Amino acid sequence: MSPEPTSAEPEILWRPDEKTVRDARITAFAQQVAREHGVTVDTYDQLWQWSTSDLRAFWGSAVDFLGVRFHDAPREVLGSEEMPGAEWFPGSTLNYAEHALWPAEGGADADPAIVAVREDGRRVARTYGELRADVARARAGLVALGVGRGDRVVALSPNTVETLVAFLAAASLGATWSSCSPDFGARAVVDRFAQIEPSVLVAVDGYLYNGKSYDIRGTVASLREQLPTLRAVVGIDYVASWSDADDVVAWARFTEDGDAPLAVDPVPFEHPLWILYSSGTTGLPKGIVHSHGGIVVEHLKSLTLQHDLGPGDRFTWFTTTGWMMWNLLISGLLVGSTVVAYDGSPGHPDLDVLWRMAADEGVTVFGTSASFVQSCLKAGLRPRDAFDLSAIRSVGSTGSPLSSEGFDWVRDAVGEQVQIASVSGGTDVCAAFVGVAPTVPVWRGEISCRALGASVESYDPQGNPVIDEVGELVITRPMPSMPVTLWNDPDGARMHESYFEDYPGIWRHGDWISITPRGSCIIRGRSDSTLNRGGVRMGTAEFYEVVESFDEVLDSLVIDTSGLEGARDGGELLCFVVLGQGVAFDDVEGQLKKALRSQLSPRHVPDRFLVVEDIPRTLNGKKSEVPVKRILAGTAPEKAVSKDALRNPEALEDVVARARG
Repeated sequence: MSPEPTSAEPEILWRPDEKTVRDARITAFAQQVAREHGVTVDTYDQLWQWSTSDLRAFWGSAVDFLGVRFHDAPREVLGSEEMPGAEWFPGSTLNYAEHALWPAEGGADADPAIVAVREDGRRVARTYGELRADVARARAGLVALGVGRGDRVVALSPNTVETLVAFLAAASLGATWSSCSPDFGARAVVDRFAQIEPSVLVAVDGYLYNGKSYDIRGTVASLREQLPTLRAVVGIDYVASWSDADDVVAWARFTEDGDAPLAVDPVPFEHPLWILYSSGTTGLPKGIVHSHGGIVVEHLKSLTLQHDLGPGDRFTWFTTTGWMMWNLLISGLLVGSTVVAYDGSPGHPDLDVLWRMAADEGVTVFGTSASFVQSCLKAGLRPRDAFDLSAIRSVGSTGSPLSSEGFDWVRDAVGEQVQIASVSGGTDVCAAFVGVAPTVPVWRGEISCRALGASVESYDPQGNPVIDEVGELVITRPMPSMPVTLWNDPDGARMHESYFEDYPGIWRHGDWISITPRGSCIIRGRSDSTLNRGGVRMGTAEFYEVVESFDEVLDSLVIDTSGLEGARDGGELLCFVVLGQGVAFDDVEGQLKKALRSQLSPRHVPDRFLVVEDIPRTLNGKKSEVPVKRILAGTAPEKAVSKDALRNPEALEDVVARARG
């Protein structure tokens, strides 16, 4: 990896004032740590260094400060530090649902727990008291269906109150949850759910997106046939009705036990809470199993200390139930916040829809994707001019690296007082490795800091940590929310192959990262889709930042086939672009080449630009760089990618055809 030093400190776009620092929960935590452990943690960097050098002291102090409710106390904080297989809080029992439904503050019966907004304007709200009653009835409904500890409850359902209720009911029993967004096709859902052998499926009759209604009752019927372990399907009337389906248990009947008491069953710290999935682009999606304890501890730490979220806050993140950000969003309940859930298209009837909702609901922490920010930028939106966004103190961004222009847009179009919370982590740990803290500035184009307890390093090819150079993102010490296992991986071979094969005992995440002397970070793209031109390596994120800074370019995909067996002409650098309406490529080609030559290097000017209608993306919205690269290198398409793992498989066919044509 060629060194890429940071030449100069970028502009600071946000800096916390004295009151923000003084009142931040992380400040109170640092003061407690200093008293109890006699360490100097006056700066965030000192606190991070301590948190990753003394894991037992940090996580022990964290669970005490964050109010983790153990039923059986742990024998120790960390029994074994070996990765994989770290043993966190051995001997302890707890339950995620208890933490969600009985927060220390903000969870009184009359306090708002969740507001669910649909793109057609439908709004449903529940207080904490109402949510507890709903969960009690749903728990009784699951018990009546024979569900108990260790059973799997799955959902094909959007971001709604009922989905949350079903999850909490399952968690309260020690059953394991898994969900897919209702826009997933039947094959994609079966690929995920069949391998975990679910007992109950919770499903809506259809969903809304972009002003249209989609009936999925046929998909649900197909699932029932292909999931032989199902005991029942629980149907939620969402856009039509399940009334004529004799083999579906209506939600109203499922939750008819109005006198059901609310209870939770304590489970071991490592007991499976939910199963998330890898993208599944090159085979069956990996079932990634997270634990009750690991998620409770990690999400409490993240939301309380990194995002300063708590009672009185209103928290939203645009997501579907098929993306890990849904799991983080609902964890707003752990800290007594109000979860504001949105279901539908972020662009219908226009790109103002989420900003309008944020203003109407008084959202304080607003999360979205970098691609949504980029869309708002290109559309010339200034939501602060149209809506009262004064309640927003933080705008979060994830899914892909946020461009420097995206940082500028948030500051200009949303508000100078807003902290720009660019974060990065993964489904694998259901958390962020790198992100923000209320006591750390925001530098233009950079992620502010490494997360507490996350021992993030940038490794050079020899496995040495480097600063101010691009390297492999690795985690050198365990985190509580690392997977307890991959589903159907009894000997741990898939876990080892996925994360620990390159650096034994050290987690390799698959991203390029550079860590600055300030402690801030820049994600440079996936390390398995590197642009290696004449020995000069570069992450794809840097390429996209240049290309997509042009208003004429709506989206792009860059593929480097250099050195791959079977690649055309020994390898090419290809750039696929989606252009705005009425834009002719000839009008922008020269400017693109000039910008890439000057901002990256002459070697990173593509051999060919190819105009396409769309960029192939996974069901979770990530660009399908690696599958395209493999196909162009000669791998058969059916071996390179499962089309059911793609949101738009026709775009993949178009990209490959254009490249070969």
